[in-house]
Amino acid sequence: TQWFERTLDDSANKRISVAEAFLGVDAILNIMMNVTDGLIVYPEVIRTRVMNELPFMATENVMMDAVKKGGNRQELHERIREYSMTAGEQVKLYGKKNNLCELIVNDPMFMITKEEMDAVLKPENYTGRSEQQVEEFISGLVQPILDENKDILGENFEMKN
Repeated sequence: TQWFERTLDDSANKRISVAEAFLGVDAILNIMMNVTDGLIVYPEVIRTRVMNELPFMATENVMMDAVKKGGNRQELHERIREYSMTAGEQVKLYGKKNNLCELIVNDPMFMITKEEMDAVLKPENYTGRSEQQVEEFISGLVQPILDENKDILGENFEMKN
C-alpha cells in the first residue's frame, strides 16, 4: 500500500481536491461555451493571413531545393535570412504586401521559377496528417458522445464541417 493510503490524511485531501478539480473543469467549460457561442469563422480571412505568413514557413523547402540543385547551403541560408528580414519589415512596419517570394524568385542563386514557387506555397503541403487526424478524432470520439447526449446539449449545439 501507498504511504497514508486509506487514512484520514489521504481521504480528506482527495475529498477536497477531486471536487475542486471537477468544479474547475466545469468553470473552464462554461467560459469556453461563453466565448465560442455564436462564433463565426471567416475562411477567406484565415486564408489571407496564412498566405501572408506562408512564405516565411516555405523558406526551408526553397533552400533545400536550391541545395539539391547545387547551391551553397550557408550562402542560401544567409540570403533567405536577409530577404526574410526585409520582407518582414515591409509587412510589419509599413503594412505592405509580403514580397519574400518575389525576392527569392528574382535571385538567380535560388534557381527557382515562379511556377515552382507557387507549387511550394500550397498550405496543404505544411499540414501533414492533421486533417485526417481531426476527422478521425471527431468521427471516432466526439460525434458518438454528441449523439449520445443530444438531449442534454439541446438544439443550440451543432458540429459543422
